Amino acid sequence: MALAPDVILAAGASVLPPLLQATRALPIVFVLVVDPVGAGFVASLGRPGGNVTGFSQFEYGLSGKWLELLKEVAPKVTRAAVIRDPAIASGIGQFGAIQAVAPSLGVEVSPFNVRDAGEIERTITAFSRSSNGGLIVTGSALAVVHRELIIALAARNSLPAVYFDRLFVTSGGLVSYGPDLVDQFRRAAGYVDRILKGEKPGDLPVQAPTKFELVINLKTAKALGLEVPPTLLARADEVIE
Repeated sequence: MALAPDVILAAGASVLPPLLQATRALPIVFVLVVDPVGAGFVASLGRPGGNVTGFSQFEYGLSGKWLELLKEVAPKVTRAAVIRDPAIASGIGQFGAIQAVAPSLGVEVSPFNVRDAGEIERTITAFSRSSNGGLIVTGSALAVVHRELIIALAARNSLPAVYFDRLFVTSGGLVSYGPDLVDQFRRAAGYVDRILKGEKPGDLPVQAPTKFELVINLKTAKALGLEVPPTLLARADEVIE
């Protein structure tokens, strides 16, 4: 703040609260924030108001597709553990969207709040003791930090898992579906440009993602004894063999 920049680019929901405590005047453009309204960063998506605007990471409706993908790649799944971070507002909304599609897919979904590596390990290990289970890992910085542990636990306990970002699948996870995060930064540059030319962040609507990517790891599928349907492979943006 002491440097008095013309605009600040903020990546992720965790950095916005301290920034907003420090300034309500300097323009801030954010990316990778799941629920900016629920978190209190903006008044509304259409008219953010204040000094903040940006690009939401995904809409809640996307979360329901994770369960659809899990059932498609692992048809025998009848139980799904939804891993979420209780410290962020978006955890409840993501689970709500998953829960809404669960009855039509014949899957019982259960939310599990995890705060650290110990809770992640205990939760996934205990859940795996019953048959026909699968995992959905919802969007959070916590999940990214502990991704290697989550992926290892899924493999060790033979649990098919769907993730919110390709980073998990390139690290050995089964399937991911989510927005192209690089594209968010590219679009944010446009907002930075407009603000530098005089527009106010409060007048620029928060925008949802426009590019999404489905990534599948065939090596992981084989290790789990799963045969990925050709129709799903045809839809994939990236297949890791």
